[in-house]
Amino acid sequence: MSEMLTVTTERVDDIPVLQAQMQVMGLPLLLDRHFPRHGNWQGLSLGWLVTGWLTHIVSQGDHRLNHVEPWAERRQQTLERSMGQAVRVLDFSDDRLESGLVALSDDARWSAFEMDLNGQLLRVYDLTPEQVRLDSSSASGYWRVTEEGLFQFGHSKDHRPDLPQVKVMLAALDPLGLPLVTTVLSGERADDPLYIPAVRQVRASLDRRGLLYIGDCKMAALDTRAFVHAEGDFYLCPLSATQLSAEALESYLEPVWETDGPLRLTPIYREQANAEQKLIAEGYERLESLSATVDGRTLTWTERRLVVRSMQHAQAAEVALQARLKQAVQDIMRLNVRKRGKQCFTEVEALRQAAESIVARHQVQGLVRLSYTEQVDRRPVRRYRDRPAGFRETRRAEVYAQIDQAGVQAAVRRMGWRVYATDQSAAQLSLQQAILAYHNEYLIEHAFSRLKGRPLSLTPMYLQQEAHIKGLIRVLSIGLRVLTLLEFTIRQRLATQKAELTGLYAGNPKRATARPTAERLLEAFQEITLAIIQEAHQTRRHLTPLSNLQRRILELLDFSPAIYTKLRADSVEPP
Repeated sequence: MSEMLTVTTERVDDIPVLQAQMQVMGLPLLLDRHFPRHGNWQGLSLGWLVTGWLTHIVSQGDHRLNHVEPWAERRQQTLERSMGQAVRVLDFSDDRLESGLVALSDDARWSAFEMDLNGQLLRVYDLTPEQVRLDSSSASGYWRVTEEGLFQFGHSKDHRPDLPQVKVMLAALDPLGLPLVTTVLSGERADDPLYIPAVRQVRASLDRRGLLYIGDCKMAALDTRAFVHAEGDFYLCPLSATQLSAEALESYLEPVWETDGPLRLTPIYREQANAEQKLIAEGYERLESLSATVDGRTLTWTERRLVVRSMQHAQAAEVALQARLKQAVQDIMRLNVRKRGKQCFTEVEALRQAAESIVARHQVQGLVRLSYTEQVDRRPVRRYRDRPAGFRETRRAEVYAQIDQAGVQAAVRRMGWRVYATDQSAAQLSLQQAILAYHNEYLIEHAFSRLKGRPLSLTPMYLQQEAHIKGLIRVLSIGLRVLTLLEFTIRQRLATQKAELTGLYAGNPKRATARPTAERLLEAFQEITLAIIQEAHQTRRHLTPLSNLQRRILELLDFSPAIYTKLRADSVEPP
């Protein structure tokens, strides 16, 4: 009599890696400590619920609640063995996930959890905070706007001013881009007032002073700089036209242009991938005395102003200017062309308005010289019936455009200049170190790119309730930490070993890299499958063998291959 045989397959992929990474970070225990379950809560605790859901989000690039339960059902045994405990499919139901989001929306509990998590990660990964980068972003959606609600219209960084939005303020540890503080705010809030609360939160979380806070020009408000300086920290940010007028900038640049002994500029180099040094900027610094009132006391300090010209920005601006000038001249000269259906200008004033509007549209005011002529043509007219012979007068106005080369040269030499402000001494932060530090702005921009796009997929957002959205953003900020630390660990180990990874790029298996992204590392674990063969008296499991690349990644992460091989442990025959 033949035995009944049942074969079930589960896609394992990167689930064990993500679970191992989150357990090293201590996420389940920390979440359970700060968000304890209530008396009626059954099944997985909130800590294990969030780590399981985050595994789905990062692995699938999808935060939708209704996709988690069927995903968990198809991977139940993989999840159980990776988590080391029983998993019910209903643990990942919509209702359970919504309950978890409501719990995470508690501001006081989240703040305490984030503080505890930062201490844990700094200790486990042996990180020494020196620089913190601050920035904000927004996420738009089709939400209902209420007077005191989270969803409001405001300046949209998604270029969707027609949609309400929610704002996210992020403080990240350089050079990792590791989130330290995540603040969810209503969408109408301006950026400038958000920096002081963010600095307060970082100080409370890290309990350290002497950190360098780096931000964009919205951080450069005098009150913000004074607040950072008052407690023994430092700041670095560019000054906008609000803090530094055009006249002041002109006075800063005059020493650079002096024909009689111009100021000597300090070159700034960046090391390239091939170890070559590339000149990226040049500049000098000067000192300014500042005073401001913080918490009722007046502070006076000396600020370094770094006057720097970026080569790349200057070159790009010059190319753009030349293109605008060329197009403006062409558009102006077309006003003189006569053809059927085209307006002919008979008055100089109307022609002047048309030409000057073209100059303004292309933003080349003062760089194009315009001259006008007015002609009167007299053409003979023959006699025809009752019309006597005579002359017909036709008025015609024309414009001529010429590029002011001297003005263009003056404009070009002003391009690429920017003034940065810092209160950290040159001994601690040289001109080159300051500019290179600011140019690492891409780190936090990359964090926002991950948060809003794949794999964390904050947008588009399908939730409607404010508590759910606040909780979801916080869940995704944890996921951002997971990706950041996974990537940091691999890159650090490769740098220490002076080694590279190959096999990460489809179609080019020999391509090597010492700076792989977390996304490519996780993608390397795709197509790992667990086959569960159930017979009458035993259950056998077969797992896709790990490749050399997969084993190498696990080695760099200091993860044992057992996080995979334990999935195939055969069950024993029942007694």
